[in-house]
Amino acid sequence: MRVILFWLALMAPAAAMVKSAPAPLLAPHAVMVLGSKGSFCSAIVLNPQVLLTAAHCVSGSPDYRVHWREKDGQPVLREAAAIAIHPGFTKNAARDRKRSIDLAMIRLAEPLPPQFKPVVLSDLVPRTGDRLTVAGYGLATENDPVTGGTLRAATLSTIEPYGPSSILVWLSDPATGPKAAGAGACTGDSGGPIFDSQNALVAVTVYAEGPGQSRCGALTQGLLVAPQRNFIETTLKKWQR
Repeated sequence: MRVILFWLALMAPAAAMVKSAPAPLLAPHAVMVLGSKGSFCSAIVLNPQVLLTAAHCVSGSPDYRVHWREKDGQPVLREAAAIAIHPGFTKNAARDRKRSIDLAMIRLAEPLPPQFKPVVLSDLVPRTGDRLTVAGYGLATENDPVTGGTLRAATLSTIEPYGPSSILVWLSDPATGPKAAGAGACTGDSGGPIFDSQNALVAVTVYAEGPGQSRCGALTQGLLVAPQRNFIETTLKKWQR
């Protein structure tokens, strides 16, 4: 059953992130993460054998695979050899209004092929109005699973809907603001990269919401990587032993 669910997810055709555009130049920095219960997320290449993603992307299924497509369209699945979840992660934190560090790392059983390139980690803590690029493999149309599967990106503006945060960044479409439907993350974009203008990694996408009853297109939330560098570097050193 697990294998069937993985391959069902691979059959979804291209598109991702509402009101966005394909991002082939960013494709070397990101892959998909598929859960054996049918979940899918995005993930960021830290080095040829280690990925960064959201903790909630790797905490709900008994098994996970990393996925991408080759240039000829052939799907590839790789096993996860180890997963490290940030000790500050709290499941269902958004629902229960609790603080959570929604971050995890995946060590692959074998390295990624040469077309993948590690990201550069940024120490930037964005200010209100800064423009950042959000990328992911999620849905282009909310609630339509066939619209996920290709890396797409959108440029959003940093906002402060709930006051400044030392661990999070909130973003919205500068053309619509946080109250209306615009560009932004959607289902499947969690774990994807948020880049600065130099394509250095500022944050990891962890949450999205839309206007009214929608879940996409109004607000995109990212977890800043600068405050989490100790977790990232300590885990990398542990896995290099």
